[in-house]
Amino acid sequence: MAIIITDECINCGACEPECPNTAIYEGGVEWSINDGTSITGMYKLENGNMVDATAPQKPVEDDYYYISPDKCTECQGFHEEPQCAAVCPVDCCVPDEDRVETVEELLAKKANLHL
Repeated sequence: MAIIITDECINCGACEPECPNTAIYEGGVEWSINDGTSITGMYKLENGNMVDATAPQKPVEDDYYYISPDKCTECQGFHEEPQCAAVCPVDCCVPDEDRVETVEELLAKKANLHL
């Protein structure tokens, strides 16, 4: 499952540089699939929509840091545990119960993001 940042976030930014997928953004900042990846052309989001990898997407959250679920792999294939959760001083990086994914699915997402 993807990791989410709860509203307990204190906007310290410790998590953002730790993400190997560049999936963490400051509140209110647009994101795109190609941020920190080598993706070009069209990309299929988890909701089934096809988007240009360079196209800006609406922020998931406006008031505090957030994680793009389309880019979160829980650090599978990079680290033993999600790095955002490991460095968060207030423990607000938690599993998203609404987005359950297997290790295989997370590794496939990683492979798609890092061609």
